[in-house]
This record gives sequence, structure tokens and C-alpha cells, in this order.
Amino acid sequence: MSATVDPLAPPNDRVAQTLLRSTIPARLAHTGRDGAPRVFPIRLHWDGEVLVFGSPPTAPKVAVLSDHSQVAVTIDGNEFPYRVLTIRGAARVELVDGVVPEYSAAARRYFGEDGGRAWVDQIGGLFSQVARIAVRPEHVTILNFEARFPNAVADAMADAGSGSGAGS
Repeated sequence: MSATVDPLAPPNDRVAQTLLRSTIPARLAHTGRDGAPRVFPIRLHWDGEVLVFGSPPTAPKVAVLSDHSQVAVTIDGNEFPYRVLTIRGAARVELVDGVVPEYSAAARRYFGEDGGRAWVDQIGGLFSQVARIAVRPEHVTILNFEARFPNAVADAMADAGSGSGAGS
């Protein structure tokens, strides 16, 4: 079976939910003001409708994403069979007084209760505001390399099974 692609639905698949609730850093990609691509690891919180990231308001990505930039987010595992979730959508940025609640929730999930609280306290002491970056999924792709493969691999497997593949 090829990758699951649902351009409108939120990622409700078991693989997607596992990755969204994991402590694997997401990779957030966008295009910088100079036109060059940017990608970086970032912690996230999934609230069931949007991906939420927190960032210092002075971070370069905040200025770029404030223009409702299109972004891509990937969360993937390192062990075979690989599990991959990719999400595309427009970023919405708002400055929030104090620390964004979803940022706090993500910190606790990634660092544990005590570590998360310490991290959030540190950020709160450094910044009076934090940027809340929200991405509503507009396009979702899920691969799990057990039942869902990249389309090129799935097509080749189907061709090989029907005897019409490159090796037949």
C-alpha cells in the first residue's frame, strides 16, 4: 500500500498519533527571507487540531513565519520499520505574555515534569513574551514501512507482483 495522503484531514492515524505524542523532535522547515531553505529540530505540542511550537520572539523564524509562511513539519523514527509523518500548512504566529501553555506542555513531555518545569521557568525568566507558532495541517503524509511505503516503492512492488515490473 502506498503512503496515506489526506490533504484535508488531521493526522488521526495510529502511526501519526504515536509520533505526535513521542519525544522525537519535529523538524520544522520554511523558506528564509533570503530565499534559502531552513530546517531545524523543535519540540511541539499537538492539541488535536494544530501543531503548536514556542519560540523566543526575537528568533529569526518568528519574523519570517509571521507572514503566514508555508511550512513543512516532519517527525520520524530511527528504527526500522521506519515511521514517518509529514505535515504541511501555514504558520500563524502570535506573541503571548509569559510562556505559551502548549510550550510548557511540550517541555514537560520531552524533559519530564521536573525538567520541563525548570526549562519553562528559565525561559520565563529570559523573555516576557513567547511566540506561539501554530500550524493547522493542510496536507498530511504517513509512512510506516510495514503497510505504507513511498509511492515509488509501492508502485514498484505492485508492478513486481503483477509481473510487469522492471525485472520481468
